[in-house]
Amino acid sequence: MKPAVKTITLAVFSIFAWSAAGSAHAQSEYPARPIRLIVGFAPGGGTDIVARIVANKLDEAWRQRVIVDNRPGAGQIIAAELTARATPDGYTVFMAAAGFTILPAFNKKLPFDPVRDFSTIAMAARAPNVLVVSPSLGARSVKDLITLARAKPGQLSFGSGGVGAPSHVSGVLFGALGGIDVTHVPYKGSGPVMVDLLGGQLAMSFPDLATPLSHIKAGRLLALAVTTRERSALLPDVPTMAESGIPGYEASSWFAMIGPAGMPKPVVAKLNAALNRILQEPDVRNTLRAQGATAVGGSPAELASTISGEIAKWTKLMAKVGIKPE
Repeated sequence: MKPAVKTITLAVFSIFAWSAAGSAHAQSEYPARPIRLIVGFAPGGGTDIVARIVANKLDEAWRQRVIVDNRPGAGQIIAAELTARATPDGYTVFMAAAGFTILPAFNKKLPFDPVRDFSTIAMAARAPNVLVVSPSLGARSVKDLITLARAKPGQLSFGSGGVGAPSHVSGVLFGALGGIDVTHVPYKGSGPVMVDLLGGQLAMSFPDLATPLSHIKAGRLLALAVTTRERSALLPDVPTMAESGIPGYEASSWFAMIGPAGMPKPVVAKLNAALNRILQEPDVRNTLRAQGATAVGGSPAELASTISGEIAKWTKLMAKVGIKPE
């Protein structure tokens, strides 16, 4: 090799080696500055509560600020797009909620791909939805409700927090698997749904467990079934939908940390390990339990499988019942 060429080659190798060493050093020191944890809902909701629990614990563990950035609107599309377009260095992450996997079933042109444009980190928590009815309806079980719905096709209505919300698709799944025709009434949030349900204007709803819990305890609403595979510790006497005669029924609210595609593997691993460690702490598990949620954890691969599986499930279901993405 000629001296000049050899000198240039060595210089190039040196630059690559220096860059790689710098990158590895930066990743080993992660986090070296505040982290932004984006939430696609207003403060005070279930996703925000879970995000703040995680943020506070990461603050304590890493002595570095984790700032919850609420970006509500468009069913998490705004927050998800911000995340997808962020620099993939681990300083912008997103606490996604279950509705994230429902978006493709209702939106033909999302500004991101919910699989390709994100790095999965870990599932944080799951919470059941619960089928609640007004006591005045007269149904005391899922079987009663199905019998009533079949006698009055299209006349029983269920309220949801909006088109594409988990409470919406939970109702659609109930209609499809139960072989009944029920009418969807979308609202702008779960609060107004509870008002009309308590007033008898709605027959039923499928909210996350924390929303109607006080009304259930007081006897103002009847809980007929939870939507998860297992019963809830907060309502141990309430059966699952499968136990109530709807085999194969499963839907839940969940909260998971993801980031933009291309995040360095060491950073993903550090976030994953920290989140799994946090979710084992008794005070975190107790706080989540009080909200009707269960700490989950797990690997990035497990979360990726959940997301892709649920996208396929909800897209297939909406197509089956004639709901087309717009």
